[in-house]
This record gives sequence, structure tokens and C-alpha cells, in this order.
Amino acid sequence: MAGELLAGGGGLNPTTVRIVLVVMALGLAGYIVGPPLYWHLAEALGGSSACPPCAACDCSAQPLLSLPQELVNVSFTDCAKRDPEVSEDMDKNFVDLLSEELKLKEEEATEAQHHSDVRLLEAKKLASQYQKEADKCSSGMDTCEEARERAEAALVEQKKLTAIWELRARHRGWKNPHAY
Repeated sequence: MAGELLAGGGGLNPTTVRIVLVVMALGLAGYIVGPPLYWHLAEALGGSSACPPCAACDCSAQPLLSLPQELVNVSFTDCAKRDPEVSEDMDKNFVDLLSEELKLKEEEATEAQHHSDVRLLEAKKLASQYQKEADKCSSGMDTCEEARERAEAALVEQKKLTAIWELRARHRGWKNPHAY
């Protein structure tokens, strides 16, 4: 029979495949949309909620161990929200935590400022040291320039003096042995 289906041109009817796909799509859509739609309809038609009203919550009268497990956390948080002492304690704890965090941030900022001040002082010291070295270098350059100018002036005077003596020597018959 399987050979007949394969030899008979494919064996699956396209209409049947479409119907199966549509049924699967509708089933998947119902699976996804069904539960939320059911709860919304039940709430709208029933009108009453399964939860007790919040105003009737009295934490001291309800021992936590006698409540069903699924209501323990809900009842406790609802009561804690309404209890002024618990709210005040939570606010105090929150304020204490914020104060501690602010103190830590302030300490971090003070430490960072201290490190910045130390680095700035070190940079100023280095800049002062470099400025002193630059001033020494400039002073040395000025001294060298003055000495060079004096040496040039002395050389010009010495050349003049040498030229006068050489001229006198030539007048008396001296000949330069190094001249070509």
C-alpha cells in the first residue's frame, strides 16, 4: 500500500493538509489565549475576587502558620504594607541604608580628592624643578654668549695687533716662511 501511495503521485491530498494545519493553528491559538481569556471572563461574570479585601487584614489575629501556603506571602506583604510600625521600621532601615551609602560615597570622594591633591602637589614640585633647571640653562646660555662675544672681540683685537706686527716685520725684511 505504501508503494501504491508513492507511485500514485504523492499520496497526500492538499485539502487534507490545509485542514490539518488550520486545526493545529486553532488549537495553538486556543492554548495560548484560552487561560487568560478564561480568567478575565470569570472575573467579569463572577464579580467577586478570591482574595479577601485588604482593609480586613489583621496581622496580629492571623498566625502565619495556619494560613494556606499560597496565601502566606500575599497576606504577610499586604499586612506589612498597611502596618504603620512596619512601614516606619522599613523607612528607618531605608534611611539608614541611604545614609550609610552617602557616607561611603563621601569617603570615596574625599579619598579621590586627596589623591588628586597629592598628584597636583607632585606635579607642581616637578614643574618648579624643571623651571629651575630651565633658568639655570638660560643663565648658562647667557654666560656662554657673553663669553663668546668677548672672545670674538679679543680675537679681532688680536688679529689687528698681529697685522701691525707682521707689517713692521715685513718692513724690516722678514719673509713669511709658510707663505706660498
